[in-house]
Amino acid sequence: MSNGSSITHFLLLPFAHTRELQLCHFWLFLGISLAALLGNGFIITSTACDQHLHTPMYFFLLNLSLLDLGCILTTVPKSMANSLWDTRAISYTGCAAQVFFFVFFISAEYFVLTVMAYDRYVAICKPLHYGILLGSRACVHMAAAAWASGFLNALLHTANTFSLPLCRGNAVEQFFCEIPPILKLSCSHSYLREVGLLVLGFSSAIGCFVFIVVSYVQIFRAVLRIPSEQGRHKAFSMCLPHLAVLSMIVSTGTFAYLKPPSISSPTLDLVVSVLYSVVPPAVNPLIYSLRNQELKDAVKKLVTGCF
Repeated sequence: MSNGSSITHFLLLPFAHTRELQLCHFWLFLGISLAALLGNGFIITSTACDQHLHTPMYFFLLNLSLLDLGCILTTVPKSMANSLWDTRAISYTGCAAQVFFFVFFISAEYFVLTVMAYDRYVAICKPLHYGILLGSRACVHMAAAAWASGFLNALLHTANTFSLPLCRGNAVEQFFCEIPPILKLSCSHSYLREVGLLVLGFSSAIGCFVFIVVSYVQIFRAVLRIPSEQGRHKAFSMCLPHLAVLSMIVSTGTFAYLKPPSISSPTLDLVVSVLYSVVPPAVNPLIYSLRNQELKDAVKKLVTGCF
């Protein structure tokens, strides 16, 4: 029997069982969503409209903001609707779509963060070659490669996950559809194929992480050799927001997927999943704008122009 005929819907993990807490969850997620939409919307509009921000760094930041919006719009609206209407159900097709888009956006975001590390490395360690190595065509190609890699990764994982026979119920132990909780419902050893793909994906992620670490080792060595304090401060201001965003995503994602089963619990899993899937899209605009005067000026100009 195929998955489509045996399971027509899945049951997501609820945040609360009492009506008051369900409404609190709805309003909390609504606030986070609006903050993410507003912050990322300002970055996207500012970088697109302000000629001073038409540089590789802001081009990649624009891509990151687009991916952040996609990520939060994939997971949060359905969870909000379920809390509002006091239900746990998500259709089989809707679950598959959530898996695909979440893997797509989160994978592409990680690849874009890797490219951004390369951008910072070239800007600080090889400034004379910056215009050659990161010309407009090279930037478009790298961004396109990140999006395409995320798409292929998502297509492969989604097709493989939903080709497995599921016979252990339809309750997903997560507030949105994600691959590991769905694999727990499989009754076939074929799930080992998806585990193999996940290991391959983690290997790719580790490769990107090593590249980022090596890049930043070179960056900090170069920054510490800058004679002026103002130059060092400017260099750190360019790098620290990227490191903060990367650290938040990598630490929470690694803990979520690699934590020991002995400390696993539905509540802990729920909190950790919120930290790596919901919080970053909302706080990334704040992190990037706090130490970036150019971006703050562009946002002020945009807001002033609107009102």
